[in-house]
Amino acid sequence: MPSTGGYRGSRAVPESVRRAAMSVSTPARSSPAPPVRRARTVWRPADGLSIRQVLSSLSRGYADPTFQWDLEGRRGPAGAWRTVRTPEGTATMHLAQRADGEVHVEAWGDGADWAVDRVPELLGKGDDWSDLDVASVPFLHETLRRKPGLRLPRTGLVLEAMIAAIIEQRITGVEARLAWRTLINAHGDPAPGPAPAGMRVIPTAEAWRRIPSWEWHKAGVDPARSRTCVRAAEVADGLERTAELGRGGEEVWRKMRSISGVGVWTAAETSQRSHGDPDAVSYGDYHVHDVVGFALTGERADDDRMMELLEPWRGQRQRVVRLIYASGFRKPRFGPRMTIQDHRAI
Repeated sequence: MPSTGGYRGSRAVPESVRRAAMSVSTPARSSPAPPVRRARTVWRPADGLSIRQVLSSLSRGYADPTFQWDLEGRRGPAGAWRTVRTPEGTATMHLAQRADGEVHVEAWGDGADWAVDRVPELLGKGDDWSDLDVASVPFLHETLRRKPGLRLPRTGLVLEAMIAAIIEQRITGVEARLAWRTLINAHGDPAPGPAPAGMRVIPTAEAWRRIPSWEWHKAGVDPARSRTCVRAAEVADGLERTAELGRGGEEVWRKMRSISGVGVWTAAETSQRSHGDPDAVSYGDYHVHDVVGFALTGERADDDRMMELLEPWRGQRQRVVRLIYASGFRKPRFGPRMTIQDHRAI
């Protein structure tokens, strides 16, 4: 009796069935992910440098997706995590300083080699404070004595610093940090390597240019600032080349300020970080003029008065401002903080 079930025993499989079986593709074995590039370095600074003091100006708040402190050592040696977009690609960096002062750095990603090669400059190598004379101001003289390793960072990444500065124009720190966090989370790239959860790399210049207007609005960035960010991204290559011109100066400032919407304050905030500019003062800041005024005279000061007070240190005026902040000095508070504006529902 003919079989009514499947084929049994050694009975030949019909050609049609054999071909049908062969036509069912076997899932291809997934290729292993290529290894993430990794680089390491150890730097031995010549003085009492503190990476926490040097890197503090690069953090945009406790929830900054591009920078996180891990001072308790929850993810390896206590130190800092930072993500960067280098000319060679993205990178995640971990920097840890040992008791003997050595700085141990690991980096992951296509830009890892670029990142570790520039660690000394990032941590202030070449920022020479030896000629800074603050003997006329006792508390600054004492601060300089207690903090011999105080230095200005030099990231060499101009667009990164400028976009952050533009976002911070004319608003409170709370608003600026929220806007930065929102935009990086939405348009940045995942951090390579074993970065802490939530860390991301800033967008490419092209990605900054392509952010739609409603995304800027949702992040709390008004049209004037978003247009300035886009204009900066459009000339990103030229901006990055200014890092080759040294630690700031007139030519760097002229090129930055050629971008409509980039004024004195934005250029200063940028060059302080990207170039390690020792003379860039944040003229037009909501707080800095009063901090300098109270620190040096015990009185309020406007921007022009601040520049007058700092004139004896021309060429090193940002170092003096940084020294004032490092001393722990804080200006008196006389009224409420600036009101936070939120027009995103409009």
